[in-house]
Amino acid sequence: MRRTAIALLCLAASGLASPSCRAAPPTGLTLYAASSLTQALDEVTAAFRAQSGTAVRTSFAASSTLARQIEAGADADLFVSADQVWMDYLASRGRIVVATRQNVLGNRLALIVPADRMVTIDMRAGFDLAGLLGSGRLAIGDPAHVPAGRYARQALTTLGVWSVAQPKLVPAESVRSALALVERGEVPAGIVYESDALLSSHVRLAGLFPETSHDPIVYPAAIVSGHDRPVVRQLLAFLASPAAGQVFARYHFLVR
Repeated sequence: MRRTAIALLCLAASGLASPSCRAAPPTGLTLYAASSLTQALDEVTAAFRAQSGTAVRTSFAASSTLARQIEAGADADLFVSADQVWMDYLASRGRIVVATRQNVLGNRLALIVPADRMVTIDMRAGFDLAGLLGSGRLAIGDPAHVPAGRYARQALTTLGVWSVAQPKLVPAESVRSALALVERGEVPAGIVYESDALLSSHVRLAGLFPETSHDPIVYPAAIVSGHDRPVVRQLLAFLASPAAGQVFARYHFLVR
């Protein structure tokens, strides 16, 4: 990153920081966000740059991966998680500005199949998951650390089919990795967010899990400790603005 390069140049300069090094302002912002937000946030941050003149660098991955990077001191200004758990993780370690934390989006949990499978599932207790999978496997985010996987485990447990699913799981490193497995036809079904399911032309939405079958899917955002600057607050406010809300709605997120 340019900010890191400037810091290294300053350290290399005769042991004494020059006036230009001391005065060098941060260039742009860095946003860490859950992988399910990739396309929507690319568009939202482009709109923010057009409005404010401030560029936003983005890093997308599983919320757990990003939270651990932030804990370790990653140069992030703002974090958007796909669940409350990983935001709580950072809050308990003093790594976010708690007063800036707010819920910005929601989502639904979806069962998907490859696009050439004409399948619709009635998502009720005891639905025929074994029949859907046959000899194949089920792709989900790893429930040990991926929010979408944790929601999936909750939903399958509530509907009484977790014992069917567990021996057939393909735990992926992120929800987008689970989506890719279904897109490529490597598995006959997967569980992702509704926004992911409707984004891809290579999968079909087979059913939506009842919202009562799992914890509410909420995307909290917060400023990272040590990065509470006016321009970062401006970006956080923009994420919750009507202009950003229109973009998120087009990508099938639930706008709060």
